[in-house]
Amino acid sequence: MAIKALDLFDAFNQNKLPKGQAYLVSSFVNDHTGYTRYEIISYSGVKAIYPEGDGLTFQSQGKKMHILVEPASYPHKGIEPYLRSGDEQIPLRFKELEIFTSRNQIKTLIAKQPIESLSSFTVTKPRGFNISFVFFNNPDIYATMALFFEKSFNQDAAIPQADAKKTAREVVTLIQKNMGFKNEYA
Repeated sequence: MAIKALDLFDAFNQNKLPKGQAYLVSSFVNDHTGYTRYEIISYSGVKAIYPEGDGLTFQSQGKKMHILVEPASYPHKGIEPYLRSGDEQIPLRFKELEIFTSRNQIKTLIAKQPIESLSSFTVTKPRGFNISFVFFNNPDIYATMALFFEKSFNQDAAIPQADAKKTAREVVTLIQKNMGFKNEYA
């Protein structure tokens, strides 16, 4: 049976990171507020992968997409995401995000377009409840990612199950449309 996903740093230590095409998904959960930030990176044609400081650096072109999940009680929801402080910041404005509101008023903000990296990018090693996974380019990769996001939105971000499933489908649709392995990754 083909590997669908592995912890990114375990895969690196076991020399199982794909050099061809894959997706990297990291989540950063604030365990005090429930505010969650996701980073999804698609990459292809890796020249090198090496540890650097607190993470792994990939010499490869890639596309990065951001997702934020704001609890109903989040105090900075009126501040543009690019102006937020520290771990709550992403380099995007509200007009660059799709916004979904769940029944319990938790908002999910999803980048409409990824940010491109033409030479290299670094993924920071997760701490605490944070995670980083590599999703292998298999025929069912998007179904695997949809299930991951559905469970994470529901269990980590407290989005009701039906809304988590719907939002996960939207995320994967945007990933497939804007970050899929098409001509530039062939």
